[in-house]
Parts: sequence; C-alpha cells; structure tokens
Amino acid sequence: MIDAVGRHRGAGMGGGHDEREQTLNQMLVEMDGFAGNENVIVLAATNRLDILDPALLRPGRFDRQITMVYPDVKGRYDILKVHSRNKPLAPDVDLNSIARSTVGFTGADLENLLNEAALLAARKGNKAITSDEVDEATIKVVVGTEKKSHKVSDEDKRLTAYHEAGHAVSAHFLGGQDPVHQVSIIPTGMAGGFTLHTPLEDKMYHSKKKMEEAIVTLLGGRVAEKLIIGDISSGASNDIERATEIARNMVTKYGMSDLLGPITLGSGETEVFLGKDYNTVRNYSEDIAKDIDKEIKRIVTEGFNRCEDILTDHIDKLHKLAAYLIENEKIDAEGFIALMNDEEVDNACDEEDLISSENNSDSADTEIEKNTSEVSNEEKASGSPDETEA
Repeated sequence: MIDAVGRHRGAGMGGGHDEREQTLNQMLVEMDGFAGNENVIVLAATNRLDILDPALLRPGRFDRQITMVYPDVKGRYDILKVHSRNKPLAPDVDLNSIARSTVGFTGADLENLLNEAALLAARKGNKAITSDEVDEATIKVVVGTEKKSHKVSDEDKRLTAYHEAGHAVSAHFLGGQDPVHQVSIIPTGMAGGFTLHTPLEDKMYHSKKKMEEAIVTLLGGRVAEKLIIGDISSGASNDIERATEIARNMVTKYGMSDLLGPITLGSGETEVFLGKDYNTVRNYSEDIAKDIDKEIKRIVTEGFNRCEDILTDHIDKLHKLAAYLIENEKIDAEGFIALMNDEEVDNACDEEDLISSENNSDSADTEIEKNTSEVSNEEKASGSPDETEA
C-alpha cells in the first residue's frame, strides 16, 4: 500500500524529519526520470488516493492509474469459479445464484465465503459443499459467528425479538427496500441479533426516496421497543448513528435538502493520522449550521414517525414475527413472507399466548439496563452491505 509511506507531506503529524517523509523523498528521487531505469516497472496500490502526495502522481511517476471497483455479478461469478476449482460442490450449489446474492462482496470476501463453507462442510462430515453451508458461510462473513452457547435472559430475548421484528416488518411494508433474507435473535459476532437483507441487483446510485426509507427501516427497532416494551434500550445506538449519518449526508453532501438547496456543505474527511490537517475549514456560517441541524433532525424525526405509523398499522404482524423468533430464534426468507401473508409456518407459537404473557408481565417496569453489550451493537448487520447501507 503506497499510502503507508506516500501520504501528503507537511500535513498531519510529524514534520520534515518524519521517517515516512524521508522514505517518500528518496522514492521521489529514484523515480525522477533522470536516471536510466528503463527495465524497472513500479506498481503500487492504495484505497486512499486523496491523501497521496501530488508529486507521486505527476507524469513520469505513477501517471497511469487503474481504478478497481467492486465486482459486478459477472465478476463475482468468475471469482467464484476460480476459488471453487479445488472444492467439491454439491449439485444444489449454483455459482450464478451465489453471485447474484452477494452484491457488494469483494474478491477477498468471496474467497473467504467459499473457505468458510468448506470448513463447515468438513465439520459436518460432508463430502461436498451444499447450499446450506454456503448460506451459513455468507452470514458468517457478513455478520460473524453465531454464539449459540451464549446465555440470554428471557427479558433480553424478548427485547431482541421485537427489535429485529421492527426492522423486518417496517422494511417489508415499505415496499422499496431489499427483501428480508433472514432474521435472527441468536447473538452473532458483536450483535445480539440481526436482520439481513439481500440486494436484488447492483446499484450505482441511491435516490432520496431510498435513503429516507433506509432511515425508516433503521429506526424500526427503536420504534418497536417503544410501542411494545414500553421503554427504550441502548440496543438501537448503532441504528440511530447510521440513520443520522444518512440524514447528514443527504443535507451536507448530496444536496437533498429543500431548505438549503443543492449545495455541498463542509470539507469532507479530515483524519489527521491519514494525511489531513489538524484544522478543519467550515465553509458555512453559524446560521447555516443551525439549519443543517434542523434539517437532520427533521429527516430523522419524520422517518421515526413514518415507521411508527407502519408498525402500528401492522402490529399483528409484529407480534407474529416476534413470537416466532422467541420460539425458534431465526426465520428465513420463505418463512418470513409466509408470516407476512398470514400463512402457516412450521414451529410457530401462538400469537395470543405471547400477547397474554405480555399483559401479565411487568416488562414496562423492568430495568432495561440489564441489556447485554452485544445488544447495544446488534444492528451492524441490518440493511444492505453497501452502506451499506454490506
């Protein structure tokens, strides 16, 4: 990675005697073009082109640049073919299907997916990798490893079930979001549960409508806690952070605010350790800063109210899904659609039993502070990988 030694000189930490600047100076001298090194080709890679010293990119040095983006569906299929050469695949494994369902995956992610699937198949004693191992490996790559031995109290289990059900139900009835692939309340990775969406196609742009709907979906967990539990927990902290970040980008980066208009506000990223300055330049006034805060609050609040309306109108679906999750801990796409269509799902517990148990419990008076640290980060997997939105 050339940015390890080639960051912008005179910015951030250190000075002219910084060892990285001395290394960069020597590199620039060797590549100045005065010496005859015609048989030497220098290749370098970076994912932070913006912090490189301009002298590295002038003609005669790294003047030919090739941009490597995330692979499309054809690229993912070709990558999967390469990494599956020496791995026995069962007849039910379709590389085309895997390529379509792994939007946002890099080549390394796809390699890791097949390696994890092979390890899972070996642990089960299978002679070939089946679609079940591929699905389990996909979740492991995106979210993390399931902690099935982790003990979760009934209170936390119920809280997580309604939280995840809020995400899934709000996304389903919005209509414009990626379909729900799986919902789980098993602690996985750093999350106490997750709602996984599968993008249907590669996307280059995000519309204002889609971003507003993403905020609604992210707030589904907090709204469900408020409506059903009667209290709110720290489990929605990451959801709120991501929703606020989307709203801030809509206002300051994408020009999607009717009040402020199509202008960019702020100077973007300013990480001092990655080659930026200590001092940031704010290119707007105090009055504009107040308007930015008001617009961000308006967008997030409207998303919250919209989500509250959706879950209130479909409260029966919320109870059904939470009841199923409490009983079975996870549900796949087919089972989720069946529940939303009021169809029978195997092993589903009675919704009336759950509601009656809620009325007899004093859950509204319990201390939500008992919530585990895993629940506080549970929605890192919610939504599409492209923000993610991966």
